[in-house]
Amino acid sequence: MKRTPLVIVAAAAALAFVPQLGLPAFYDSLLYLMLHWIVLATSWNILSGYTGYFSFGHGAFFGAGLYTTTTLLARYEWPFLWTLPVAAAVAALLGVVLGAIVFRVKGVRGELFALLTLAITFVIGTIVVNTPLDGGSGVSLSGVPVPKIGPRASSTFYLLALVAATATMLVAWWIAASRFGAGLFAIHDDEDAAEVLGVPTYRYKLYALAVSCALAGIAGGIHALFLSYVTVGEVFTITVPLTVVLMSVLGGTRHWAGPAIGAIAITGLLYAFTAADHAVAGKAASGAILIAAILFMPDGILPRLQRLFRRGGAAAVAVTPAVPTADAFAVPAPAPAAVAAGNAPAAVPAAIGEALLRVRGLHKSFRGVKALAGVDIEVRRGEILGLLGPNGSGKSTFINVVSGHYAATAGAIAFEGRELVGRPAHRIAGAGIARTYQIPRPFGHLTVLDNVALATMFGGGVRDPAAARSQAMEWLAFAGLAGRAAARPEDLNLHQRKFLELARALASRPRLVLLDEVLCGLTPSEIDDAVALIRRIRDQGSTIVFVEHVMRAVMALTDRVVVLNHGLLLAEGPAAEVMQRPEVMTAYLGPAHAHA
Repeated sequence: MKRTPLVIVAAAAALAFVPQLGLPAFYDSLLYLMLHWIVLATSWNILSGYTGYFSFGHGAFFGAGLYTTTTLLARYEWPFLWTLPVAAAVAALLGVVLGAIVFRVKGVRGELFALLTLAITFVIGTIVVNTPLDGGSGVSLSGVPVPKIGPRASSTFYLLALVAATATMLVAWWIAASRFGAGLFAIHDDEDAAEVLGVPTYRYKLYALAVSCALAGIAGGIHALFLSYVTVGEVFTITVPLTVVLMSVLGGTRHWAGPAIGAIAITGLLYAFTAADHAVAGKAASGAILIAAILFMPDGILPRLQRLFRRGGAAAVAVTPAVPTADAFAVPAPAPAAVAAGNAPAAVPAAIGEALLRVRGLHKSFRGVKALAGVDIEVRRGEILGLLGPNGSGKSTFINVVSGHYAATAGAIAFEGRELVGRPAHRIAGAGIARTYQIPRPFGHLTVLDNVALATMFGGGVRDPAAARSQAMEWLAFAGLAGRAAARPEDLNLHQRKFLELARALASRPRLVLLDEVLCGLTPSEIDDAVALIRRIRDQGSTIVFVEHVMRAVMALTDRVVVLNHGLLLAEGPAAEVMQRPEVMTAYLGPAHAHA
């Protein structure tokens, strides 16, 4: 993994000698186009492949860079190379302005985001064609001198594209291998869960869009002089986004190198058909390939090749940087006796003491329906507090509001004396609160190990991915999942997915853990295992809020309970005493059965 940048640079250095071979200029241009599409496809993938925000607006950012260079060359006579950083900056600024607005609207994703970005392409094209930037007749750059970088003009464009492609590949690799990339992959799989886990989703999406747009702007700037005559009709079209989508999907969007493979394959295919005087057939074949890739190779060429190499006994290469093999990050697991005794990482037992969480007058309404109606709850440091109530009483809503998944309608939530209302979920996670979900929500494209490592990186503040994976292995051993580290969540049974949720919550080293019906759906023996694990969690110093319907587990684990009904606090105190109260029995059983 660490040798990857050296391999990229070494390959680029070797390719830099191609102009010295004295090949016809046609081959320089063909190689330029391959590299040009590598830049565009890979830059598109940094946003759309990594985060899942499928964009059809890449042509707008490419065109913004192209017309920035064109304007600076034709109207202001700037040196060509000086225009490229400006082209990148203009494209990035356009993307950031768009993202700052769009990413704040949670409903704009999927088809809506794709259509919105496509509309931006035509809006910007209309503005350009109706202003002096183009004027409707296009802009000629035939009089602009080409920098003497290569032996001839075509070699210069090839070398410029080679530098841009190398830089783009290095950026794509670094992002995929970094904490930043781990956050983007989590956003792709489940954005809400990623935010609650500690990923600053809004900021990360904005960063990814800015980088993607800047790289597209550089490609546009170089391409402006390559074309020498620029028109809106050939720039702000759907051709660019469709082509980069095809290339990325074909190569594999979950791998940093996938779009480059797709770009080389599609560009070579189009050249083969064009050389045979069948250009239209080449475009039809490209469309057929896209359909076939979606149907039969949804992960792309690169993952398929890697699976074939594995079957053949070749050295395994991870399908994505976020999918390591078990041996790659294995660390010595705690001894079985130590795990059984509850000696997980950083064990610091805590006695029940002062209030850790204070909730006052908490309200949450959904279009007039009051899920919480003025709830006051206090959680003491070191205790296991049972949060009980019949279905629809507001238990899960309470967990969702405290963890930041939902915003409170009114009220105050103080954690260790700091107000949480109004804070985004990732800051609440960083403050020391972690949660599980009633229905497990693992990140489906990541391994079990990387699911837990994400919590270590974001909630736990470990910035180095390798160190995060090492710590994650310890928590997997604590939860009894060390042997499943390299598996995908889809390969786990319900019991194991529940324990994965627990391990992921613990990996952020929280001071307060919110458990939302972790025993739901488990067999009696599995419930016994979970009860033992929850006891060990408390022994490590964590305070627990425990939402559950399995009463034998509630009676065995909780120090006290709070009962909600219709969003109101009904009762609180020791479990054995509270569950005998008439009002609690009535809430659970109804008036007829409660007094029977």
